[in-house]
Amino acid sequence: MLDLLDAQKMNLPNVLTIARIGLVPVFALAYLSTENYHWIAALLFAAAAFTDWLDGYLARRLDQTTLFGAFLDPVADKLIVLTALVLLIGGHASLWMTIPGLVIIGREIVISALREWMAEMNRRGVVTVSWIARVKTTLQMVAIVILFANAPEMGRPWVIVGLVLLYAAAVITIWSMVIYLRAAWPTLKDGFHASTTS
Repeated sequence: MLDLLDAQKMNLPNVLTIARIGLVPVFALAYLSTENYHWIAALLFAAAAFTDWLDGYLARRLDQTTLFGAFLDPVADKLIVLTALVLLIGGHASLWMTIPGLVIIGREIVISALREWMAEMNRRGVVTVSWIARVKTTLQMVAIVILFANAPEMGRPWVIVGLVLLYAAAVITIWSMVIYLRAAWPTLKDGFHASTTS
């Protein structure tokens, strides 16, 4: 077990993914405790978001993709994004922030459950990351950096820019969820019929 952990799991891409998870409490603490220096939380979140791209690039470039990395990478992504959205919803205490935040959080829960179900049905490959999901991820990462870097005041131009990007990400989030659900629907239907007839 330890040999597997050392040889397969702890390559550079996976170390970066673990580091990304480690940044979650750090940027959360920075956001909550440095009211006049939110840009510190923005920089820390941006660093975490950058490792999201970097670990995937290195895994492909160095041919170091592993099952452990395939499991851990989306977990790390969800942790940083959902934590950031919860912080922003609480910090802004505004319906304008709450709506897109809850849409994105809800989508992540639904898709995570869907992927788990597809894995149980041995059809994990049906639900894969699409270019739409990548666009969504990019928009929400940029939006969160902008919103973190600025005080939660609706009148600020950069806050408005961040919200517009977050709403765009929320719309694409719904779009991508519909695509995933349509792709998985035959499997979901088969599972439903199997459970009702057994």
